[in-house]
Amino acid sequence: MPRASRFAALLLFATAAAAQQPWNFVVSGDSRNCGDVVMPAIAAGTHQNQGLFYWHLGDFRYISDFDEDYKQQSPTPPTIIDYEANAWNDFIQNQLVPFADTPVYLGIGNHELFPPKTRADYLIQFADWLDTPELQQRRLRDNPKDHRLHIYYHWQRGGIDFINLDNASADQFDSDQMTWFEKVLAADAKDPAILTVVVGMHQALPDSIAVNHSMTGTPQPEASGRRAYLDLLKLQAAKKNVYVLASHSHYFMDGIFNTDYWRRNGGVLPGWIIGTAGAFRYVLPPNAADAKVAKTNIYGYLLATVNPDRTIDFRFQELEEKDIPPAVVTRFSQDFVHQCFIANHQN
Repeated sequence: MPRASRFAALLLFATAAAAQQPWNFVVSGDSRNCGDVVMPAIAAGTHQNQGLFYWHLGDFRYISDFDEDYKQQSPTPPTIIDYEANAWNDFIQNQLVPFADTPVYLGIGNHELFPPKTRADYLIQFADWLDTPELQQRRLRDNPKDHRLHIYYHWQRGGIDFINLDNASADQFDSDQMTWFEKVLAADAKDPAILTVVVGMHQALPDSIAVNHSMTGTPQPEASGRRAYLDLLKLQAAKKNVYVLASHSHYFMDGIFNTDYWRRNGGVLPGWIIGTAGAFRYVLPPNAADAKVAKTNIYGYLLATVNPDRTIDFRFQELEEKDIPPAVVTRFSQDFVHQCFIANHQN
């Protein structure tokens, strides 16, 4: 079956499933370093849980240095020129191909913009994922004159608007993206068919528990990020379900906006960090105990179950060494897989 036909069939199935019974999707981010080992297990988990799509929140490859898994596969020590030319193809072959026919949505991370990579390079390399029939139709429905690819985009499914934002660099969110974002939210607020909005991005919005590794601290992203947060609070006040997802910090956390700042300045939105797809794992921030759940030195993904009323239950699915597919273990060696689990983290 041609790719477009398979996609249309999946979309029809998703719509029907959403109207009748719960359905699942999967989210994670930060798959550099050991992502070629971990991501095939996330793909297997997506299939096992019948996830209708997978959403990657950015940082596919290290770019500023060699990924450990990339070096492990090279018969001779790779050169930086070869690595920079091949890193994204490596990501596609080892991390995206395992999802097979399951639709994949890509978000951009800061490592996608490490020199020599640029946003223009990103748009060219990942055009197949940024200009699917679904995303193209949604973009033109929003604006019939908009024939450009965008790194930020949205798609709707079963009464839910999924919004993918770009905050991979210190100039974002810029005015164009904020204008687009607020237009999308205004339409969602007026649309009785949209009951829920899920917003995903790489860096967490400002003033979260992950404040030292987020949009906080630099004037442009801090101001626009706070504005986006307040926009989402207004949408929540309009009786829409709102959920906010990010990665960037290499751990799992549920309840990232339970901070003094947001308790004093509007309220606490449901928020998660899910940077656990293979990247070098970070220690938890000092105030991690304020979160509902906080875990590090683990790999895994966020399994989201959409209920018939369009509320969503998010559950962390931890991966163990035994969950790595046998073919991946054979390719990389049992010892390397073990090292990814026991050594790929901060002390």
